[in-house]
Amino acid sequence: MAECPTFLRLPARAAKPRSRGITHVLDSGLTPEGTRAFLGQAGHLVDIVKVGWGIGYIDPVLEERVGICADHDCPVSLGGTLLELAALQDRVGELRDWALKIGMTHIEVSNGLRALPASRKHALVRELAADFVVLAETGAKEGNYPPTPAEWAEEMARDLDAGATWVIAEGRESGRVGLYHADQGIREDLVTAIVDWIPQDKVIFEAPDKGQQAWFVRHLGADVNLGNVAPASVLALETLRLGLRADTALTRTLTPGALT
Repeated sequence: MAECPTFLRLPARAAKPRSRGITHVLDSGLTPEGTRAFLGQAGHLVDIVKVGWGIGYIDPVLEERVGICADHDCPVSLGGTLLELAALQDRVGELRDWALKIGMTHIEVSNGLRALPASRKHALVRELAADFVVLAETGAKEGNYPPTPAEWAEEMARDLDAGATWVIAEGRESGRVGLYHADQGIREDLVTAIVDWIPQDKVIFEAPDKGQQAWFVRHLGADVNLGNVAPASVLALETLRLGLRADTALTRTLTPGALT
């Protein structure tokens, strides 16, 4: 692979494995060939690949795709909905064994369906942290839940205490719930509450829309952790992080201090 140019002064970005500035990608069913092509071009910018929803359960080539991701140092996570369904059917042990067998290293623990008691979610975080890197998600699939910003931050803090490595702020692939209003606008009070309570490098903000991504980069810097990024948007997101796009080119947090 050809070297990229280095003549511009840009914000410093750590190489993988990163602990901040994470790009968490939502895989909605790439083929092995598509996975290989995507990571061949952008794998150096991808920190976690999440196989969305329950796709992993019905994808006959999932194990092959997990192996391709491993070849590019991209850990793979199952989506939280699949774990929620396994918990509701008392099949968490079977899911854990299957995920380990096919090479999964990360797992998402969520309660987006709001069918599990909060205590059960935290117990799952604690249990699964023994075998996986746990990403614990706060928020529901419909509407704004938990109801207050303080309750969001409190749930995230409990998940971290239970053993989660990162906590995820729900935005879905639509970018219209959780962190966002129905018009995709940012719930700024919620973001403020989260970053006031939780270390920023421990939070992954789901931000599928370019405008949302640009907002987070402008307000929280190039090393904000962003999730639910479409594979086709990874390179474009990195241009936002580096100020190589009009939306962030003159952003003050990207220009002074942390330049290379």
